[in-house]
Formats: sequence, structure tokens, C-alpha cells
Amino acid sequence: MLVHALVREDGTVDAAELYDVAGLLGMTDQQVRLCVRRLVADGRFTQEGRGRKAVLRAVADPTGALAPDAEYVRHAYRQDAGQAPWDGVWHLFAFAVPESRRTLRDALRDTLLHLGAAPLQGGLYVTANPVAAIVEAHARHLGVLDSLTFLTSTDLRVGALTDPAALAAGLWPLDEVAARYERLTAFARHCLPRPDAPAGGDGTAGEATGRLATAVELAAEFTRAMAPDPLLPPELLPQPWPGTEARRLTADCWHHLRGTDTGGPAGLRLFRLYGDTLGDVPDTS
Repeated sequence: MLVHALVREDGTVDAAELYDVAGLLGMTDQQVRLCVRRLVADGRFTQEGRGRKAVLRAVADPTGALAPDAEYVRHAYRQDAGQAPWDGVWHLFAFAVPESRRTLRDALRDTLLHLGAAPLQGGLYVTANPVAAIVEAHARHLGVLDSLTFLTSTDLRVGALTDPAALAAGLWPLDEVAARYERLTAFARHCLPRPDAPAGGDGTAGEATGRLATAVELAAEFTRAMAPDPLLPPELLPQPWPGTEARRLTADCWHHLRGTDTGGPAGLRLFRLYGDTLGDVPDTS
């Protein structure tokens, strides 16, 4: 989480910055080195140079489907603001990849699930979001595009279910997603200052460490809630939907953390990939 938190716009991580922030959070240099080795061994990053002079570079995903995606976060906030209404179209994907290519079949299935699609039956998936371009890019990269069928429909029925909201409730584990957002809401409320709390801080190293730790925890909870969320349009969700309040409070927390940042040894240089997105959300605290 910390390494990804320090990824810059060009996809690189400065090792000196990584060691500095990790130190403020009580992590040892050995822990950082082991983490970097694992990330490189897993093929998620490459490393140029050694020690604190090294530069880590996130390995590009040619499909754009699995990389950290600030646009995903922006879309969620657009939905919350009523700026991304559903057009009533279901997007369906069907594939039949033979057992001899099982690894590729599993990779395609995992991509669909990652993008929020739900299985209807064997080899048939559906989502309310227009992700066909991403699915096509991934299928092309895997070499299974000729095994994939794309279709759209405004008339989806599963058994006797035809109502879109009822279909969504039956196809996606909305209760589980809602519970994760309720956990995020509880954490965000805890990290926001009390109305009677004094403004500002003393700028000490301990305060900087606490702010960084809170930012990392906030990002962890935010990721835990957002990662399994199919980002269904509000028209398909129970209302009020807990994700809306959780994301609002997360943005409030981010505003608060940025507002109290004194630019100490590390400053609040975390989560550049979506920090600006959260910063664009009006502060309603």
C-alpha cells in the first residue's frame, strides 16, 4: 500500500522518498527492501539503481484494466453528484475458451469481475457500465478476442426478474459492498476533527507521523471498500446508498489532512494518483 501510495504521475517511485515515509511510519529499511524485492519479483515494478538512489517503475498494463485508475474514483464521485445517469443499457459479454487455454480463460474472467461484471451463467457476464473497450483490449492482449461476444440489451430478464433494481440486487452482493462502506464511514468519522478541536497543530515529527499513518489507513479502508464495488448506477442501488456518504466523508478527511499538512520531512505526498480527485470534491464538513 505504501509503495503504491507514492507512485507519481509518471508511474515511478523515488526510493529515497519511500524510505523516508516508511521510517516515519515506524517501518525498518529491511522491511522496505523485502517489500521492494517482492514487488519486483511479482512483476509489478522494475527497479533502476540500488538503495535510496533507486527508482521503481510500475509495470504498465497494456489493457488499462488492472492498473490503479483515478478515473474509476472520479466516476464514482460523478455518480454521487448525479452527473453519470444510467442510460438503461446492459452490457453483456459471452466467451467460450477451451480447457486447453484455461489460464487465458481465467484471466479474461478475472478481468470481467475486476470491472464489476456479474456472472449470469457459464461464460456469460453482465454489467451496467460501458466497459466494452477495456474488455476488448484485454481479450486482444490475451489472444482470445475471437472467442468473445459483445452485446447490449435494454430488456434483460433473469428468471422472473425484470426490474433493473431487483436484477442488480440478485446479481451483485450489495449487502457485502454496503458493509465495507459502513466500515469506511466509521473510520472517516473517527479521523475527522471534533468541532471543538483546536485548529492547526504543533508541526512536530510525531504529528507528521500520525498524519501519514492516518492517510495510509484511510487509503487502505477506501481501497477495501472501492475494490469490490461494481459502481452500479444510483438508479440500480438501494437508497440511501452508504457508498455515497462514505466517499463524501473520505473526501472531507482528505481535505482535512491536506489542510493540516505542514510540509515536514515527507509532507502529505501520498496517493497522487487519486489525491487530486478527492481534492476536487467540495468540502462539506
